[in-house]
Amino acid sequence: MAMSSPPPPPRPPSGRLPPDPDDLSALMKEDAISVCSSMWIDSFRDTECTVSNLATHLRRFELWVLAYQKVCAEETGSFTPRSAIQRSALEDLLGLRNAVLDSRFKWGARLESFIRSPKDKVDLQTLSKRKIKAILTTTQPTAFQDRIVQEVLLMILEPIYEARFSHKSYSFRPGRNAHTVLRVIRRSFAGYLWYIKGDLSTILDGMKVGLVIGALLRDVRDRKVVDLIKSALVTAVITSRVDEGEKKKKKKRKYQKKRVLAEDEPKPDPYWLQSFFGFAPEEAEKLPSWGHCGVLSPFLANVCLDELDKWMEGKIKEFYQPSKSDVIWNSPEGEEEQGNTSWPEFVPTSGPDKTRKMDYVRYGGHILVGVRGPRADAATLRKQLIEFCDQKYQLKLDNESLPIEHITKGILFLDHVLCRRVVYPTLRYTATGGKIISEKGVGTLLSVTASLRQCIRQFRKLGYLKGDRDPDPQPCFRMFHATQAHTNAQMNKFLLAMVEWYRYADNRKKVVNFCSYIIRGSLAKLYAAKYKLRSRAKVYKIASRTLSRPLKEKKGQSPEYHNLLRMGLVDSIDGLHFTRMSLVPDPDYTPFPSGWRPDHEKVLLEYIRLADPKTIEEQRTYLKEQGLITPQDYISMLVWNYKRNAIVVGQLPLKEICNRVTHMGTSQEDVGIQHGDEEETREGFGAGQMQ
Repeated sequence: MAMSSPPPPPRPPSGRLPPDPDDLSALMKEDAISVCSSMWIDSFRDTECTVSNLATHLRRFELWVLAYQKVCAEETGSFTPRSAIQRSALEDLLGLRNAVLDSRFKWGARLESFIRSPKDKVDLQTLSKRKIKAILTTTQPTAFQDRIVQEVLLMILEPIYEARFSHKSYSFRPGRNAHTVLRVIRRSFAGYLWYIKGDLSTILDGMKVGLVIGALLRDVRDRKVVDLIKSALVTAVITSRVDEGEKKKKKKRKYQKKRVLAEDEPKPDPYWLQSFFGFAPEEAEKLPSWGHCGVLSPFLANVCLDELDKWMEGKIKEFYQPSKSDVIWNSPEGEEEQGNTSWPEFVPTSGPDKTRKMDYVRYGGHILVGVRGPRADAATLRKQLIEFCDQKYQLKLDNESLPIEHITKGILFLDHVLCRRVVYPTLRYTATGGKIISEKGVGTLLSVTASLRQCIRQFRKLGYLKGDRDPDPQPCFRMFHATQAHTNAQMNKFLLAMVEWYRYADNRKKVVNFCSYIIRGSLAKLYAAKYKLRSRAKVYKIASRTLSRPLKEKKGQSPEYHNLLRMGLVDSIDGLHFTRMSLVPDPDYTPFPSGWRPDHEKVLLEYIRLADPKTIEEQRTYLKEQGLITPQDYISMLVWNYKRNAIVVGQLPLKEICNRVTHMGTSQEDVGIQHGDEEETREGFGAGQMQ
């Protein structure tokens, strides 16, 4: 009887045999961070060329491993070192990379996956047809392998465009945030009379695929990367609606088993963090999500809107018309020599001889344009902006969506109000003959003030208070089952987040004191309901103003508790911060430098400048012209002279040796420049530098 042959080994999803261990180690010779660093350096070194070959970066297995680590950190809540990644995961990751390179990868695949999340323990072969149908037809979270591909594409494309993006956009970009916008406005928008505020966030809801791909092709001509992004935009996202019958069934259920979280499963966000994210300004609420792009969506939104930023930069240069009488406005780059315009600026209060100037910032889909000049100029600019958005983005805007407001009415942007304060400072200057003259001047000061109305609105949305004119704190019952110490600690973190958010507001003390009052009143009402104390006054009487004494069984009033607390036998409860206005820190008025860049961009540009051979040659030429010498050359001279004048130490007295060492390198005779020794000296310098 013939023996049957053994079955073939199972193949991985990619259709290829598992690679050898040596092959995997050969694919990860270089560190992923160094690969990303070289990509950033190359992009910032040459910002004009069109990138055509990104497939080489797409083949780098180090980037795929780094993307896997980042996505796993989001899934499990802990970062996995490369040495701790299992071999099976590396093989699956290699299969995913090969599938992307061979154009076999499909976005949104739910049953055919090349790699699965370490949390995913579901065996698809054991599922019933009903559950498989539910997976294919209902809304599901983004697939694990899709997020890895998105991270790899972002690591490849982000350095290319960050070197080319306009400095007028501040959202969805590393090193820039809402605080950066407020500081730029405080520094550069002083003196502007008319403001155009626009909401283009409808672009973030969804943009035509042709516009996105066309914006990408301006700088990137790699077919594989562009096709991969295009397929992510085109592939439909499966969504489902819950039937009303299912809702009723869920409501009728009296008992629902509590879900127990696994040890490696990330815990839900704490209450203070959820509250802070709910406190975000309107301009930061909308995050674009296009098709299966995921984390690529905000980046692609900036790529599309960068054309608007560049167009506005051209309008800023075209609009600028300086006036000799406005000495502080005589530089279009930002008054580098005349000082900071956030301080009082002395400009003519009337007359046609005024400087015409404008500036622009964009945060996500919201824009702010400041105009110094007549209102007719602002109206003309608005008309041109409407035409540009219609032609470029097919976005229909009108005068109501782009209102023109005067600075005296107050401009609301990022939950801060921009307004103008007129000041009358005393000008002191020295006239001809040395006479000191003092006279009154007229100036304007730009004020960036936190909007108390917006603060109340956000607290009302979170359920912390009700009412507008006389806001009444409401108990935060979501913390009902937490201990007093834990609740106070969470609310203190929330307060610290508020202090940091209103860091650059002129009324920082006032608005943070109001936030502290709302949170303290909310907690007092919660404790009154929890410990059956009926009123806030009784809570404050037992727990003090800061709520730092224990309310359980009214221990805060007992002398035994104070004795135990003094001896360190019981744990103290942290009281609420900022219960008085004097405890709130002052606003941060640190001057914002002109031409500001994030720290990582400064380091990149400085590294590129120092690595350029022209910079080294310029420094050497300058040192030669000034008659100076570098420390490296001086050490080379000492070493070379020591080798040439090899002296036996025992043959000379100590005093003569010290004199020779002191004068070594200073006289032409020791250096060896005289009598045709120039070539020997140069060779000696080179040998010393090599050593």
